[in-house]
Amino acid sequence: MTTSTPRTPLRRQSKSMSPAGAQSFGLNFQGRLHGALAHRLGVDILKGVYQPGQVLPNEIDSSANLDISRSAYREAIRILAAKGMVESRPKAGTRVTDRKRWNLLDPEVLGWMFETEPSDDFVKGLFELRLITEPAAAELAALRRTDAHLKIMGKALDDMDTYTLATEAGRKADLDFHDALMNATNNEALASLSHSIGAAVAWSTRFKQRHQALTRDPVPDHRRVFDAIARQDSSAARWCMESLIRMALEDTQKSMNIQYLD
Repeated sequence: MTTSTPRTPLRRQSKSMSPAGAQSFGLNFQGRLHGALAHRLGVDILKGVYQPGQVLPNEIDSSANLDISRSAYREAIRILAAKGMVESRPKAGTRVTDRKRWNLLDPEVLGWMFETEPSDDFVKGLFELRLITEPAAAELAALRRTDAHLKIMGKALDDMDTYTLATEAGRKADLDFHDALMNATNNEALASLSHSIGAAVAWSTRFKQRHQALTRDPVPDHRRVFDAIARQDSSAARWCMESLIRMALEDTQKSMNIQYLD
């Protein structure tokens, strides 16, 4: 991942930061300032503004520069620490941890990652993860699905067809499809991956849209998976899901102009 020059300290403004003020600092204010600050710092860490091993600006200086309370800054650091991205030690300050400790499958971290230009290796790893988990999940879903699962997946397909992935409604339907499929495995360990897999699907879709790479209709690929699951053909379900993921990979390759998983 490329590094960039650390930002200069932010200038102080009013005594009380409003949502508009937060946005002027580049913070995506989402109701709670500490969440917005965690978002900003998280993206900066992923971009390489703050490198592993580097100590973040201390609580007093950061609170003063951003004109926020020290408690809000501490809460933002707690959020990042829970994601494995930083650690705080008495007298040593808050330090960015080694990348291998980051919870890259945390849905929020995945979102932050795709706000940057993710590295080729990261995207490759994400698709490898999907190829390891989702075809196996489709195979199990074919054997264990219920009518309730099929109903959710069928409606999701209809909504994807109606709204397309270019809309929020269409992308939500895509997530509903994958979530229902993971739950249909009746395997708690696999189902627990649903949010991470869903985030990977959602953010890679947004990434492709940003790069004008949503040129292929994905609904037929999803329908083939659905049809195999509906008729309880586990081998076909596995094959169709693997095919779906590889075609999604090809779309991402076009958007990034790279090649992997040959």
